[in-house]
Amino acid sequence: MSDATAAEANGITARYEESDGERLLTFSADGGTATVAQNLDGYAMLKVRTGLNGDELERYYGFDMALDHAAEMLGVSVADLPVPAAAADMGM
Repeated sequence: MSDATAAEANGITARYEESDGERLLTFSADGGTATVAQNLDGYAMLKVRTGLNGDELERYYGFDMALDHAAEMLGVSVADLPVPAAAADMGM
């Protein structure tokens, strides 16, 4: 993975990928995972899941709100979440 699709900071690993018609940003920390998903066209609501193929927990219009939920799931501050460059425009 390149720096554009992966990032690590504050003990959190982030991985961005495109699969099955979706843009997927998965955060991992201390054995927990949270995935933010959006359709490839980039106009649909963002979905927060328990993992890459996990259960959908909530939908958000804004990327910031989805990141806040992901951080809460991992027990970290939203400011601690590293966001790879390829995922920076999700939710816009």
